[in-house]
Amino acid sequence: MSALAETSPSAQRPRALAVIPARLASTRLPRKMLLNETGSCLFVHTAQNAERSGAFERVIVATDCDEVQAAAEEAGLCAVPTSPDCPSGTDRVHEALVTAGGDFDVVVGVQGDEPELSPEDLERLVDSFNDEEVSVATLAAPIEDEASLQASSVVKVVLDSSSDALYFSRSAIPNRAHARPDAEERGGLRHVGVYAWRPAALAHFRGLETTEAERAENLEQLRWLESGGRMRVLLIDRAPHGVDT
Repeated sequence: MSALAETSPSAQRPRALAVIPARLASTRLPRKMLLNETGSCLFVHTAQNAERSGAFERVIVATDCDEVQAAAEEAGLCAVPTSPDCPSGTDRVHEALVTAGGDFDVVVGVQGDEPELSPEDLERLVDSFNDEEVSVATLAAPIEDEASLQASSVVKVVLDSSSDALYFSRSAIPNRAHARPDAEERGGLRHVGVYAWRPAALAHFRGLETTEAERAENLEQLRWLESGGRMRVLLIDRAPHGVDT
C-alpha cells in the first residue's frame, strides 16, 4: 500500500479526514469508478480534488473492489478495503474511518463520482466545525430551473433561520432559506450529497434505526433529523456535476 496522501491543514482548522467511497457496482453507468478517458480513473480525480483543497490531513479511498484498490495505489493514493455489504456510502465512510485509524475532529465523505466539487467549498465545510454546535454538515446550491425543481433525482432541502436543515425531499418543496433570501425566487435549494461528521456523531448515526421519513423519501439523512439531530447546511454558488451517464 502506498503512503497516505497528506496535506498541511491550517493551524486553526479541525483535523480532517476525507474518505472517497468508490464502489464499483453502478446501475446507471457500469464500472464508472474505473472510467479513465482522461488518463486517470474517475475516483482518482475526486481524491486529487480533495487533496487540492488543503483541508484534509489525510485522503483515503474506501472500496469493496480489488481493481479499484489497485488503481488507487497505482495513482499514489491510499485505499482501504470495505465490506461489499455496506448498505450506503455513509456506512462505507465509517468502516474506512475505523480501518484507517487516527485521531480526527472531522470525517468527510466525498462520493467518488463527484470530481468537480469546489476545493474552496470543501475547505468551508471543514472549517464550519470550528463552531462547536456543528456535529454534521453538508452543502446545498440554488435550483436554477423548473425541471430540476420537479425532478425526483434532485434532492431539495429546506433550512431554518440558523441554516440547519429542516427537511430533505425528492418532491418540490418551498424554501425558507434565510441565509440566502433569493433562493426562494430561484426555485429553492438542491442538496449536494457530501457529508461531514464529527466521528462520534457518525458512530451514533450508524446505531440509529431507519425511520418512516427515510423510507418514504429513500434519503438516509432524514434518519438523523427524525432522531433529533441537527445538520448545518452551507450554501454554495452552484451544484457540481456528478458523473452518472
